Amino acid sequence: MRVVIQRVSEASVRISNNFTAQIGNGLLLLLGIETSDTEQDCDWLIKKIAALRIFPDEQGVMNRSLLEIQGEVLVVSQFTLHASTKKGNRPSYIKSARPEQAIPLYEYFKSSLQKEVQKPVQAGVFGANMQVALINDGPVTILIDSKSKE
Repeated sequence: MRVVIQRVSEASVRISNNFTAQIGNGLLLLLGIETSDTEQDCDWLIKKIAALRIFPDEQGVMNRSLLEIQGEVLVVSQFTLHASTKKGNRPSYIKSARPEQAIPLYEYFKSSLQKEVQKPVQAGVFGANMQVALINDGPVTILIDSKSKE
């Protein structure tokens, strides 16, 4: 499971020109699920994301977590995070989980994250053509892969 974490001052998702979700200060999470992912990958990522110290403290040092600032969260599914570009110029998505596997994990991720942060988690719509807008604060963008745990 891969997640691109972006610290944002605001972010939103539109589908067919209608706002589906939007947040203020917090994190935009682009979540890619691959065939080998499990609920354990979700659990590990959720703990890491909630405690990641990437928000500024009073001195402007990145020393506060999402939990500490009581920030908002927007989760967007993104199967293209598992694109393989090894051969040719057309990416392969063979490692990306099919919807029958990915949707339950996506739903599990959202509900478990909501429990962890103790507030509603906004989300895009799995498989929809979405327009994602954000103001990346910092900019701060971090990539985490549950398989490498770096």
